[in-house]
Amino acid sequence: MPSRYKCNIYVTFSSHFNRTDIDICVRDSECTFVLAKVASYPCLYSVDVGEAMGLHSTLLWLSDMQFDNVDFETDSKMTSDAFHATRDNTSKFGCIISSCRSLYNSFFTNSRVEFVRQQANGVAHALAGEAGADVFKGYVGLKPHIPLP
Repeated sequence: MPSRYKCNIYVTFSSHFNRTDIDICVRDSECTFVLAKVASYPCLYSVDVGEAMGLHSTLLWLSDMQFDNVDFETDSKMTSDAFHATRDNTSKFGCIISSCRSLYNSFFTNSRVEFVRQQANGVAHALAGEAGADVFKGYVGLKPHIPLP
């Protein structure tokens, strides 16, 4: 059976720096660090749009790397609830969520999107703290990835 992964998503908003950061941390089923990514956008999104973009960026990144068996954890209840809702929303937030559903349904067969309280999302928070200190940007601990034919 393939390994199961846990993916924490944490989005930070800085009005002082006029930017939105998306911090992603992936661990395996034994809680061993696998890889992480920080995406920084030079604009301040609204919280709902930024949180939805966090999920979308994560789904896109891990689908490109052909991951599956992933528990996506977000500390945004609004994003998690909208993702699981059956009705569509035509706002900017709703359009991003619709795109998230499309990515998820196309590339993830044994995965789930879950809400976790902010305190439980400690790994992503630690990553965010490091990113906020500009220690790194981009990929961390990225294992070589060879696309399958």
